[in-house]
Amino acid sequence: MRVLIADDHDLLRDTLVMFLAGQDNIEAQTAADLDAALDKVSAEAPFDLLLLDYNMPGMNGLAGMMRAMAHEGGQRVALMSGQATRDIAEQALDAGAAGFVPKTLPAQSMVNAIRFMAMGEQYAPIDFMTAPVEEPKNALTEKLSPREYQVLRGLTEGKSNKEIARDLGIQEPTVKLHVKTLYRKIDASNRTQAALIAREAGLFADSLSDRYG
Repeated sequence: MRVLIADDHDLLRDTLVMFLAGQDNIEAQTAADLDAALDKVSAEAPFDLLLLDYNMPGMNGLAGMMRAMAHEGGQRVALMSGQATRDIAEQALDAGAAGFVPKTLPAQSMVNAIRFMAMGEQYAPIDFMTAPVEEPKNALTEKLSPREYQVLRGLTEGKSNKEIARDLGIQEPTVKLHVKTLYRKIDASNRTQAALIAREAGLFADSLSDRYG
């Protein structure tokens, strides 16, 4: 089983190679960037798995992964990252990646994942892929309760109190109370002003782009 690990951090590469060297039937090669990895594939193929750092030079996001997957007639490629989001991981898997490995995995778990992917399986840690996605926090959101935050989102989407109440499964008078309270907290006097304040704070960009361009 031959694995090529490409990462621009020497320590991580050396650590992974050290752990893989202690495994039966795994030979590990390394590269410091995408171009070097692809050159090594051309010169020393076949590899059972290319494990690429999502943020290393030459990757350009998922474009680098797709380039590696198509190289020399097709390669089995997985991503690893310490910063990529679950959305990035899902896109990579949907595009045919052999897996996604967070760098926060314990070393032995990382080795097990590499072996699993090199054998032809698709891997992604369940706890990472199912973790709840937190709303971005900033000074404005810190002022609001979770329900007020949801109501503010409804306001930015141009929804009436009745529509917001239906979406949230609460009564319309309760929405009116939340609207009044959040106006006071964010110093807004009407719905349009509240939506613009949310925009200036960087919240609900997709909703606001539709309404305000």
